[in-house]
Amino acid sequence: MIKAVIFDLDGTLLNRDASVEEFIEKQYDRWGKFLHHIPRRKYMERFIALDHRGYVWKDIVYQKMIDELSIKGLTWEDLLQDYSDYFIDSCVPFPHLKDMLEELKHDHFHIGIITNGKGQFQMDNIKALGIHHYTDTILISDWEGVKKPDPLIFQRAADSLDVSIQECVFIGDHPEKDVKAAKDTGMKGVWKRDDEWSGVEADAVVDDLCAIPRLIQQMNTTLQIQEKSRSM
Repeated sequence: MIKAVIFDLDGTLLNRDASVEEFIEKQYDRWGKFLHHIPRRKYMERFIALDHRGYVWKDIVYQKMIDELSIKGLTWEDLLQDYSDYFIDSCVPFPHLKDMLEELKHDHFHIGIITNGKGQFQMDNIKALGIHHYTDTILISDWEGVKKPDPLIFQRAADSLDVSIQECVFIGDHPEKDVKAAKDTGMKGVWKRDDEWSGVEADAVVDDLCAIPRLIQQMNTTLQIQEKSRSM
């Protein structure tokens, strides 16, 4: 039986693409006197391209932007600090996030988050979404000293929830670091569909967070039927 539902953060609960676009436009406005020679759209598009959906460290991103866009009077450290300070003001959730979590809590499921990234930065984003109080455990790679797809971080999440790996379902958008990694540990792996990839091997696929509670209930019904069949 599934007793715990564990989530990835970026691209699963947090709409990172929308958050980044909102943030970078606000950053352009905050530092406009140093950036006015760069068209707004060009600044935004270059950040998004260099950021590579969060897989490139922002110090590298901003160093390249300073150089490529000939930004004067402003350092990459200034822009990096701005990112650290203000990204939380642009955290955009996927639709139905809190309703979905409330339904899972009502149905007595344990809830966890496993996310790669900087510790305090990711925790601040979780709090900005207003969802930390729904969770029973939060594991951030920076603080854990291990990151997805390492199976250890999945095992730690299950242990902290006092459930077995087989009693967990993990939901994420990345085919390898989320879905396959979770399945390799023995968890159920559910893919939160992302148009970046296709042909993902998962136990189930969801397009909208609101579908998750019903999906988990269906999984448990199937598991109950299988258990009864084995005992007959």
